[in-house]
Amino acid sequence: MIKNDPTKQEVLIMNKKNGILVVSFGTSYEDTRKKTIGAIEAAIQKAYPHIPVYSAWTSRIIRTKLFKNTGEKIYSVEEALAQMEKDGVSNVFVQTTHVINGIEYESMKKDAAVWECHFDSIAFGKPLLSSTEDMKELICMIADEFSEIINSDKASETALVLMGHGTEHHSNTGYAALDYMFKEMGYPNIHVGTVESYPSLTQIIPLLKNAPVKTVHLAPLMIVAGDHASNDMAGSSKNSWVSQLTYAGYDVTCHLKGLGQYSDVRRLFLKHLKEILS
Repeated sequence: MIKNDPTKQEVLIMNKKNGILVVSFGTSYEDTRKKTIGAIEAAIQKAYPHIPVYSAWTSRIIRTKLFKNTGEKIYSVEEALAQMEKDGVSNVFVQTTHVINGIEYESMKKDAAVWECHFDSIAFGKPLLSSTEDMKELICMIADEFSEIINSDKASETALVLMGHGTEHHSNTGYAALDYMFKEMGYPNIHVGTVESYPSLTQIIPLLKNAPVKTVHLAPLMIVAGDHASNDMAGSSKNSWVSQLTYAGYDVTCHLKGLGQYSDVRRLFLKHLKEILS
């Protein structure tokens, strides 16, 4: 009798030389970490139960801070690859949780390249927003998440402003493209800004002034709702986005929910991972 479907043990044997490495920027905020980075890693492990899943963070500052405060050791990319080699992994599938293909993503690939000779293969899954189709999917996710705001009786008087991180890398243009696509897809009162690059809140406020907007909702366009979301967006300092918008005369509500909490965002990462595992 010919068996067409392998048993779980047979699948485990077939995959014993494969390993998945999930690479994130990192966060020192434990609550959002569990809901975002942790949720993404759990979704990947659930989708591929017979392939070991490893974790690494690209932010040395956050890794050092966490170890100092809690004693928890988080691998760098190179440390994770060293452990994978020690565990006998031959084929490495790296899935980033970065939003765009920027400096952090390129740095991650550069660090991994040092270890290419130690493995039979290393493949890289794409960041969240790597194509026009990815952007369209994210726009639909955001529109669904904030549907009550977008579709309310006072929608014309309400704006949703999304805070991205921003980068000096040329991929930063993706934020402006995403902003344009929101408008093109029928959401004129959804704006995309960045905390460290262009467009910034300085470019968004005049757009709000030219519309009958009275209420502004702020939300992070980041995987985790960590330091930037808690302080630069929703903090009490006069330079925070909520303070600037309040001073400009708007009623402001902050939503501290990272993109990693969206099940459809996790699905999109799984889609990118599947592309390199196929």
